[in-house]
Amino acid sequence: MQLSIVIPVLNEAKVLPCLLDHLAPLRACGAEVIVVDGGSEDGSQQVASRAGAQVMSAGRGRARQMNAGASAAHGNVLLFLHADTTLPLLAGQAIEAAIRRGGRADECAWGHFEVRIEGRSFMLPVVARLMNWRSRLTGIATGDQAMFVTRRAFEAAGGFPDQPLMEDIELSKRLLVMSRPICLAERVVTSGRRWETHGVWKTIWLMWRLRWSYWRGVPAVELAKLYR
Repeated sequence: MQLSIVIPVLNEAKVLPCLLDHLAPLRACGAEVIVVDGGSEDGSQQVASRAGAQVMSAGRGRARQMNAGASAAHGNVLLFLHADTTLPLLAGQAIEAAIRRGGRADECAWGHFEVRIEGRSFMLPVVARLMNWRSRLTGIATGDQAMFVTRRAFEAAGGFPDQPLMEDIELSKRLLVMSRPICLAERVVTSGRRWETHGVWKTIWLMWRLRWSYWRGVPAVELAKLYR
């Protein structure tokens, strides 16, 4: 298995050095790290380049950036990682073992990690627990959970839809048609900055409102306006 890690960024110069240093052992073991910039103005591209990552530009929008990174990647397994999220120890081995354990190394396999949200609020562990329960129950993963997918499955699903929000949910729905996800108990650690900046309760309410509206058929373009 060759793993390609695709990281979409927009003005993430502050967090990239720590993230890319964290990924150095995976790179040393042969993993490919691709940082896809969507028009940063804070030197994110230069920071990533100095750290030894492959850097490329794409149109702004997480879906477009991740699709561009996937197209440039050489690995047969793609892992999509947010810039404020770190992987568990031996993440590459965990993904490979899980895929091979199911005898699906060359098939339409995909999955995600469980998540822990780092921050000051006592509510963040509760939010993370609910996210983990929801994804195991529904088979729907979110970008915070570091989704991974075989190239065959990603291409069969048509990649991420070109929409400004809910691209991870839509890809999950497409992949579910092929197979249930592999849910790894190992946890990624993601920053709670989004919740703490805008208020934990307010953000929880907003995200559930957005998901409910999306389920009811409200276009992602309209939901993106509310999200911003």
